[in-house]
Amino acid sequence: MQVHEFQPLHKPKKRKRIGRGGKRGNYSGRGSKGQKSRAGAKMRPQLREIINKFPKQRGEGFKTFKDTITIVHLEDIQRVLPQGGKISPQILEKAGLIKRLANKKLRVKILVKGELSEAGSYDIQNCLLSKKAEEAIIKTGGKINLPAGKAGIKKKK
Repeated sequence: MQVHEFQPLHKPKKRKRIGRGGKRGNYSGRGSKGQKSRAGAKMRPQLREIINKFPKQRGEGFKTFKDTITIVHLEDIQRVLPQGGKISPQILEKAGLIKRLANKKLRVKILVKGELSEAGSYDIQNCLLSKKAEEAIIKTGGKINLPAGKAGIKKKK
């Protein structure tokens, strides 16, 4: 069999052209006058026009990548770990003071709330500190190890 000998199984169905005379009469099912009765009439739904007036929400899904800093007070740390010792974001997470959210880095900032007792000295690692918290920890004999590149950060005015 050659390519020129192929035959389709079914004949292609022809589109019915209305409004060209024939058995359907004058208006051929289109009514009498107006935009819908003319050739080439394309009516757009009214709802589409309303929807297109609303502004698009671009960049809405990228908020999940933003790093969040969780705030922990020294008072809470002392309540959970009264004997002192090493403190890092992972230890605070295990103690139940902070929760890690999906796709987020675990960043913690320690603030002062209440008084810090002399009972336990803390060794702070990979946590950001307020100036008063830093002073309170050093006063009680604790150590501070800031994360790499965070030493000596000054606030913008």
